[in-house]
Amino acid sequence: MSRSPSFAVKQELSLKTDLVSLQQWVVAFCIIRFDLEQGQLIEECYPPGSLSNEEELDVAFSSFPDSVSQNQNRSSIHDCIFFFRIQRRKSSEQRNVNSSETVEIDDKEVSSNSMKEKVINRRKIRNDTKQLKYLYGYVFNRQRHDERLRRGGEQKSVVILSHNPYSSVFRPLLQIMGPLYFDIGKKALEHIAAYVSMWPAPVPGKHMELPIGNALLKVSLPPAHSLSFEIGMFEESASAMAPFLPNNQSIPQGLFHDSDIFGTFRSILLQLWLLWELLLIGEPILIIGPTPPQCCEAVASLVSLVAPLPCSIDFRPYFTIHDPDFKHLNSLREGDTFPPMILGVTNLFFLKALRNIPHIVSVGSPALNSNQVPFASRSAGRIHGRPEGFGLQQLSLKKFSPSSLLSAVKLRRDGPLCLMTEHKEAVWSTYVATTKPDTSILNRLIDAGMLPRVEESMSVVNNEILRRHFLELTTNFLAPFGPYFRATTPSEGSLPFIDPPHLPPFDADEFLANLSARGVGKFLSKRMKSNWLDLYKRFLKGPNFMPWFQRRLTVAEQEQHRLWRQARMKADIKLLISKMPELEIVDYFNAIERHLHGEIQVIAEKYF
Repeated sequence: MSRSPSFAVKQELSLKTDLVSLQQWVVAFCIIRFDLEQGQLIEECYPPGSLSNEEELDVAFSSFPDSVSQNQNRSSIHDCIFFFRIQRRKSSEQRNVNSSETVEIDDKEVSSNSMKEKVINRRKIRNDTKQLKYLYGYVFNRQRHDERLRRGGEQKSVVILSHNPYSSVFRPLLQIMGPLYFDIGKKALEHIAAYVSMWPAPVPGKHMELPIGNALLKVSLPPAHSLSFEIGMFEESASAMAPFLPNNQSIPQGLFHDSDIFGTFRSILLQLWLLWELLLIGEPILIIGPTPPQCCEAVASLVSLVAPLPCSIDFRPYFTIHDPDFKHLNSLREGDTFPPMILGVTNLFFLKALRNIPHIVSVGSPALNSNQVPFASRSAGRIHGRPEGFGLQQLSLKKFSPSSLLSAVKLRRDGPLCLMTEHKEAVWSTYVATTKPDTSILNRLIDAGMLPRVEESMSVVNNEILRRHFLELTTNFLAPFGPYFRATTPSEGSLPFIDPPHLPPFDADEFLANLSARGVGKFLSKRMKSNWLDLYKRFLKGPNFMPWFQRRLTVAEQEQHRLWRQARMKADIKLLISKMPELEIVDYFNAIERHLHGEIQVIAEKYF
């Protein structure tokens, strides 16, 4: 696809938005204007009534670059794309359900069977959205500089709101929708909404082709196990979460699989293993970038590092002082424990306001003069480009000079407050990592020099190398938990109508003792220090372990139930009964009857 794709409405289609189908992908489309007297104002919200008044304020405040830290670009038009994540307000959930129920269906367009399927799907969507906690906002922001206007310009943002972190879908969609809105106005919202409502339901972990006007988005969705468990919309397979590397590397293994790890952390690549550990054990991290696109790309890249482990801690790709949670975080006193969060910010005020946060990462470089929309190197569905502010650092990946080491020591000594005078890329943390940087991986990375086209294509290669390595690292780290998720099948000749055995119970002390005696395996022993067991202890106590373990256990139990159910369906009941005494036959009949009642109940709960 081209960098600025054209959009044309297909004349043969009658554009009619199915609001319930739309809700599978999008909560609302918003147009937000920055007013010099009244501040951020939502001019349009489609469908109407999708947000509460409180949510409208949250969205509006999160949809503009921070004026304190945003470098002024003197070109006439400056576009940027970023995204945020905010908590939903309870009062808005019922509004979404009510607006969904008002949709009318044309009986002539669908058969009775498809109508039944739609009714079932819509009931499921309404029930699922009641439980959703977070809202993702994908922003196309345009700053137009005009000396004839007050303060020399104006700002507007086009925002896509969704319950799902489908960055591979909504970022390229914004590249179409943003310019289209500035060309034809609010009709763009209705056109895009109509096309999105015609898309098939999202299928996590799969490649999808989504038509939008005369364009086609080829995207890969994150797997079901990486999405919020509270959604409950998608079935998960045991193989998707198994503790071994996937055969098909083109299938995403976690959230933000298309994030630009290399471009974001190019100047601090040696710190990636430290950051991986901090994410693994759920430590709070503050990420500072000069612009929203850079800080949100850094947050997305960090979250993607721990795949296939779902990131259970709260992460905010672009966090502002207007967020309702800021009041609580700002009230923490010295010595108070900072909650496990990843915060991406651009306002340097957070350095003083959030003094209790133990780990600070500074990324990116001040914005260059460009009027291009920022985009990292993406997968097939993306419109390729470069992220705003990711300047080509004159860095040789093969050379680590003594002067660079002295500079790193000086940065650590000065502390993060040195960013108040000059932006530098660095990591400030007192945490001592167990995992050693893998120099063989760093030596495989390609230094592209100063040619933009070559640099972009090489970033794709470098990202694949880094993502593959950390996927392997995380998978090997989780491998010792594998026996707790091993489903059993009935032995040949046994009765499959008895209840299957329980999976092995987990005891942390027993697990650590066995792991200490057995060892961590060749892959990790070469890459970790002798105190590797301490990392497992921290992981077991951290916020990521129990949600992952319980979810993985649930999937294993479902897999075991499936295997035993399959064995019951294939069982030769006549043959089994012929070898039983009469009393056992009665017990066997009761067991079969109980399982049949269970099957009927499952079907009833699914469809009614």
